[in-house]
Amino acid sequence: MCSCPWGREMYGNWEKRSWRGFVVIDRTGWEKTFGGYYKGEVEFNAPMSAHTSLAIGGPADVLVSPEDPVSVKNIVMLLRRQGTPFLPLGGGTNILVRDAGIEGVVIKCRAFNRAEVIRDSGDMVELFAEAGVPLQKLVNLCREKGFAGMEGLTGIPGTLGGAICGNAGSYGCEIRDVLISVVILRSDGALERYDADDLGFGYRTSGVLPDDIVLSANLKLKKDDAAAVAARTDDFFTRKKSAQPIRERSAGCVFRNPEGMSAGRMIDEAGCKGMHIGGIEVSGLHANFFVNRGEGTAADYLALMEAVSKKVRERFGVTLDPEIRVAGRG
Repeated sequence: MCSCPWGREMYGNWEKRSWRGFVVIDRTGWEKTFGGYYKGEVEFNAPMSAHTSLAIGGPADVLVSPEDPVSVKNIVMLLRRQGTPFLPLGGGTNILVRDAGIEGVVIKCRAFNRAEVIRDSGDMVELFAEAGVPLQKLVNLCREKGFAGMEGLTGIPGTLGGAICGNAGSYGCEIRDVLISVVILRSDGALERYDADDLGFGYRTSGVLPDDIVLSANLKLKKDDAAAVAARTDDFFTRKKSAQPIRERSAGCVFRNPEGMSAGRMIDEAGCKGMHIGGIEVSGLHANFFVNRGEGTAADYLALMEAVSKKVRERFGVTLDPEIRVAGRG
């Protein structure tokens, strides 16, 4: 079992406290409800367009950025008791927030951004990383130190936590390939550690449930020549930059690849490259990416998804499954 600096003793006295159960709707209600139970930022009527890579989305009733895992657990337990919906959010990639916004509370663990080597065993190292660490920051750390295993993940936006939830990957590399274990706060408040093999990873999927919050992970990486790791990482990034709109406002791949097929190629061959509805356009670089050209809305995005899916279905007889997650009212 791998070491992790967060133990259950941190939560020992929490269960003895009681909540005054009412729905939080404004700052006064928030302060009355949480009092000394929460540390971190709180934003009301928070525009989700400022928190998503697409720059799209109506307001969340409340957006919180907890400073520590105790605050996360306190929030989750209270909201669950009240019946108030909540949405864990990583880097805001691979998600489309509807124009009417999000009911309840969005929990963003951006303060959890520590990453460090905790074990060096000759030809291997073990990293401990919190869920809010940007995935690219980990890739850059490995590039600098000569740790092999994450080169193919370069250029993927978002956080480690989000990458784990969706088993992010490219160029034959997936995040599950380097995972040892993951610490998850379940929606019922239980803090659990799972070995990577027990998380049911598949193609862009995992066993992490929508209301679960990934707190941290331990990763295994092989020592290599730093120059060689840097060269491989840079090569993957150059290839990705020439084939994907990584500098534009997108949410990553829109549809999953059907078994043995490429969704991007199918969309291209169905004549969809360059199609647009409102401010959302099918990328000319990679047809499985939709980009926001400026004033795009979630309604535009969803309409374009439907139009593209219909054309692919007519051309190939295949129904594409969304890879992007849709959240919010509506």
